[in-house]
Amino acid sequence: MIVGIGVDVVDVARFEATLTRTPALRARLFTEAEGVLATESLAARFAAKEAVAKALGVPPGLRHLDAEVRVGAHGRPELHLDGRAADVARELGVVRWHISLTHDGGVAIAYVIAEG
Repeated sequence: MIVGIGVDVVDVARFEATLTRTPALRARLFTEAEGVLATESLAARFAAKEAVAKALGVPPGLRHLDAEVRVGAHGRPELHLDGRAADVARELGVVRWHISLTHDGGVAIAYVIAEG
């Protein structure tokens, strides 16, 4: 059963300008492993974090660091939740996440499905 769906789009140039203008933002948005990635990958991961929030119904208290995108088998992205996001997912009965990321033409897009 699908518990929630989230999608988000990020303008990569605008996102890069924001990170340049506010360098501390990188540490507030991304884990150490994510923070070293290229801007396009960071934009896709930021979109994924926003998509996770939407899939969970945007509950209060979520932090961007509560959702991390890791690279799984065969280069496939995987979601790992912690903190408030993990708590809400557990309360909603989410047992599996599906995620798709892309960046092309100056935008990054993430699509997330929470399955119960």
